[in-house]
Amino acid sequence: MSRPVIITCALTGDSDTPKKSPHVPVEPAQIAADAIAAARAGAAVVHIHVRDPATTRGARDVALYREVCERIADSGVDALVNLTAGMGGKLVFGATEPVPFDPETDLVGARERMLHVEALRPDICSLDCGSFNSGMGDEIYVSTSAMIREMAQRIRDIGVKPELEVFDLGQLRLAALLVKEGLVKAPGFFQFALGLRWGAPSDAATMLLMREMLPAGSVWVAFGAGAEQMPVAAQSILLGGHVRVGLEDNLYRRRGVLATNAQLVEDACRLVETLGARVATADEARDILGLAAAAPQAAAVA
Repeated sequence: MSRPVIITCALTGDSDTPKKSPHVPVEPAQIAADAIAAARAGAAVVHIHVRDPATTRGARDVALYREVCERIADSGVDALVNLTAGMGGKLVFGATEPVPFDPETDLVGARERMLHVEALRPDICSLDCGSFNSGMGDEIYVSTSAMIREMAQRIRDIGVKPELEVFDLGQLRLAALLVKEGLVKAPGFFQFALGLRWGAPSDAATMLLMREMLPAGSVWVAFGAGAEQMPVAAQSILLGGHVRVGLEDNLYRRRGVLATNAQLVEDACRLVETLGARVATADEARDILGLAAAAPQAAAVA
């Protein structure tokens, strides 16, 4: 039988993309609707950020996350919910002097980054495994080793699967150590974020190196930014990984043509099948990731 490949759809992110595409969901109802459409198109996992409906900027409001999750659950679609735990790491220095920090800064500790995960207990949550230069002016993302360890332990204790996001080789080394030490339950689920400034590049040699650095039995997925989304997806499939697509990472279906989340999932499904694999169901994704089977759901009301 052909290998099942998990497709994750990253729906909206927190970048300033709503001004660039009308398809980027902002309000909880829009984000949930896109998650449902992506799941019906073939995504086994939906990765969720929320946004402040008034400003369209990324938010950490537990109530917004709760509404999105409840709407998805009420729809009856079977998809694993992956909530970001990466918000609250933005540090923006002043334009002329490093301090005081720019008002765009949103920097909080490990516990506050986890409030919505603690409250909602999703199937998966992301765990950014290091600090990095974002490539956007004076902004850096801050995630210290102490923060990472504290979050990993709490994620383990509440029974959520961490998606270990790594943007470079040093972060991968730390993430692998979390698995070795038992702070992350095996099999580790690693995500290679490639082609971003200034992290690991998106070439096949880098992906191979990162794959070889993984603990035995690990599950991994790679994604590329912008025009690199589908080429990275293809490389990942061929090298034994899984796939992430979505408007968080890329706004276009092809040059000059804006995409929807469901369309990007449809394209990923065709890519998986063209390369001789098959699209994993949500239940297959749970099995691959070592998660419990979903509880039976009542049929959704039309």
